Amino acid sequence: MSSLGRPTFNQIENRNFLMPTGWHFGVVRAPKVSFFGTRINVPAIDLGVAVQPNYLNDIPRAGDKMQFGDLTLEFLVDEGLENYMEIQKWMRGLGFPESLDEIYKWQEQTEVYDYPNNYQHEGELNLYSDGTLTIYNSAQQPSFKVVFENLFPVNLTLLQFDAQVTDETAISASVTFKYTIYNIRDVECC
Repeated sequence: MSSLGRPTFNQIENRNFLMPTGWHFGVVRAPKVSFFGTRINVPAIDLGVAVQPNYLNDIPRAGDKMQFGDLTLEFLVDEGLENYMEIQKWMRGLGFPESLDEIYKWQEQTEVYDYPNNYQHEGELNLYSDGTLTIYNSAQQPSFKVVFENLFPVNLTLLQFDAQVTDETAISASVTFKYTIYNIRDVECC
């Protein structure tokens, strides 16, 4: 309490704003896709609401199951389609559209990255990957990171070609990932 009897509140010490341009995203299984990343989101979380019936008015109560929104990364497509095909091959390996052998061929062709949080165990297929979104402060120094566990792509947008475009603009695409959970951590932490 202040001397006037009013409650005191802690003020924000760092009064710089979080800027939308200071970030880098890396996916263990698909390192090429993040190189030309142009836009990404920290997904929404939703706790949900349980309704307690009451004869006068239903009472909302905090839910007990978190739901995490999708992670979407927009990226510029390189001329050799390396970053685009990295995701497409991952999705084709997961969905094996032509034959069951595709998933095994994809596993053989895919590097297994030596990364402490890449949850592949001996005898298991390497289907998922971790990813880290590093956020930079106003001085372009890493400030915090958002760590996504067990990512896998569920949507890859089309490549739009247009002979009527008059200015030189690069083709972009976006990939949507599902994941188990994400945690926002200090850059110094784990």
